[in-house]
Amino acid sequence: MNAPLLKVDDLAIHGDGVTIAPVSLSLAPGERLTLLGETGSGKSLIAQAIMGTLPRGLAARGRLTIDGEAFEAADGRSRRPLWGHRLALLPQEPWHALDPTMRAVHQVTESHRHVAGRRRHEARRAAEADLAELGLAEAGHKLPGELSGGMAQRVAFAAASAGGATMVIADEPTKGLDAPRRDAVVELLARTPERGGALLTITHDIDVARRLGGEVAILRQGRVVERGPAAQVLGDPRTDYGQRLLAAEPARWPAPPPLASRREGSVVAATALAKARGGRELFRDLSLAIHPGEIVGVVGPSGCGKSTLGDMLLGLTPADRGEIRRAPGSSRFGYQKLYQDPPAAFSPHWRLSRLLDDLVRRHRLDRRSIPPWMERLGLDERLLARRPGEISGGELQRFAILRVLLLEPCFLFADEPTSRLDPITQRETLALLVELARERHCGVMLVSHDPALVERMCDRQLSLVNEAAEKSRRRGTARPEPVSSPS
Repeated sequence: MNAPLLKVDDLAIHGDGVTIAPVSLSLAPGERLTLLGETGSGKSLIAQAIMGTLPRGLAARGRLTIDGEAFEAADGRSRRPLWGHRLALLPQEPWHALDPTMRAVHQVTESHRHVAGRRRHEARRAAEADLAELGLAEAGHKLPGELSGGMAQRVAFAAASAGGATMVIADEPTKGLDAPRRDAVVELLARTPERGGALLTITHDIDVARRLGGEVAILRQGRVVERGPAAQVLGDPRTDYGQRLLAAEPARWPAPPPLASRREGSVVAATALAKARGGRELFRDLSLAIHPGEIVGVVGPSGCGKSTLGDMLLGLTPADRGEIRRAPGSSRFGYQKLYQDPPAAFSPHWRLSRLLDDLVRRHRLDRRSIPPWMERLGLDERLLARRPGEISGGELQRFAILRVLLLEPCFLFADEPTSRLDPITQRETLALLVELARERHCGVMLVSHDPALVERMCDRQLSLVNEAAEKSRRRGTARPEPVSSPS
């Protein structure tokens, strides 16, 4: 039997209101393990403890063996010489992993040159090949801020994996990707164990866990509640929580109550919109109207212009052509956005309590409404004492939802608002959004890469087509316009 590439003995994490019960695991060459479970259950903290990058206020104890070398979990600095060479982390938040001033191809080139040890020109060629394989051949010259969330995720993936580490930890590696890109990343992840490495994956996407195979462990409230072969755990879970998790896949959701009646007028409407970016047309002659209380889903591949369209309706990005009309007499603060990547929307330097206090003072809100919203969103009050980078991605996403709801918007552009949430919390959060949209007559444009989610939650859907992919598929024939259809 092969010696394990990663052996974790009684790894526990504690401090600042967090308690992760002792976890033990072992991964030999060729093996793969996927961690599933509720948002905030400690999945990412386990990965950070292995890497030695736990947030301030948290401490680990236990023992680690990585590629035959022993480490104390408490000594995070001791693993730094392994980064990139023998131990690699594909991060959950690409914005924390990418240099905002460096173009995509240069970031990947640096990894090939300084981690893998390739010569300058060889490193550049390898970086270009990596980006092309991930569908980013034309994005190499762009800065991270010019990329969609899914594109930035793929660049971070290419940069982190360029060093050829044999032990790879992938934290939500397919978040924000459409189905074809997700499947491509899953195939790339699978190469590590196929080539004799080991793979530890953290995901909320049950289908990704199925495709990766190997073993699956389900965490809840800091404890592993079920573990076994993927086919068994994901096909016939033994625990009540495992059964609830599987039942919460979007394809199994009940449809929300239909819109009782369409109110007169619209919260936002657009006529004959056109937009190009980077010399490429995203869409043209696009017309739509969103009515009070209506949920309109937007689907399409990464980079096709979904986020750009929402920003245009909010007045954050100008249209090249066309007209946008908003409800007469509405406040400019009534048009709000839930960002795909909440770290980009929160100051990292202040505690969450201070950030909410600033919002309350700025807009003269009633602070007494915050605790009830936190309870409905499943947020522990103790999280208010932390900074945005000190809580899980799913918890920060729910704080972003809380912040927007406090402003009582009449139009909400929700850009992948639940991409960091486990299926159970995702279903509960979206059901709450739909309920509030109906109650308060707030129009919602919901972007998602999950067609089943849009099918279940939305009254209508708009499909945007990636121009380059469509031209390739249709061999140069006319590109169809965006299609709006009932869900």
